[in-house]
Amino acid sequence: MRRLLAPLVVLALAALALPVLGVEHVIVAFGDSLTAGFGVAPEEAWPALIEARLRREGYPYRVVNAGVSGDTTAGGLRRVDWVLRNRPEVAVVALGANDGLRGLSTDLMRTNLLGIVERLRAAGTRVLVVGMEVPPNYGAAYARAFRGVFPEVARKTGSSLMPFLLDGVAADPRLNQADGIHPNPAGHRAIADRVWPHLTALLGR
Repeated sequence: MRRLLAPLVVLALAALALPVLGVEHVIVAFGDSLTAGFGVAPEEAWPALIEARLRREGYPYRVVNAGVSGDTTAGGLRRVDWVLRNRPEVAVVALGANDGLRGLSTDLMRTNLLGIVERLRAAGTRVLVVGMEVPPNYGAAYARAFRGVFPEVARKTGSSLMPFLLDGVAADPRLNQADGIHPNPAGHRAIADRVWPHLTALLGR
């Protein structure tokens, strides 16, 4: 009996050790359709590409894609509790594009983003605020006010800032789908490459 029990004890101890050895930290990509990967396969969206690269390079992180198509900063604020259930170590907050496309108040957008980031920070989550821009036909005054919200939120909350999610991707037909708004797989690869240095500055190995 002792000979039979000894291997079982070893296996049980090994099983208990596995979760400890395989601890993964969580990054949440908190955004809209640009994050959700509208029009591309889930594995082609930039959060999935980031996760794959993290694994290749030895970072013990998994990425939760919390992108919801059509979401605004107001919708994001209502989803913060759900995001926090994932206990994220880092959150990439990439919201605001739909506020801009709908011409919503930049003051309200600022209030919503501050609410989102402050709640994440209060829970101990490190935050990367990702900026957005509106097309020039929205007018110079609105575009300037809109663009200025993101660095202000980052500064007031002590968060990191990536100035523009679609830097080098917006308006390039080679990197966008036929609608001219949503990135294609090549566009998502470009976004992942640009997010990478901002994100890894917040991570530990």
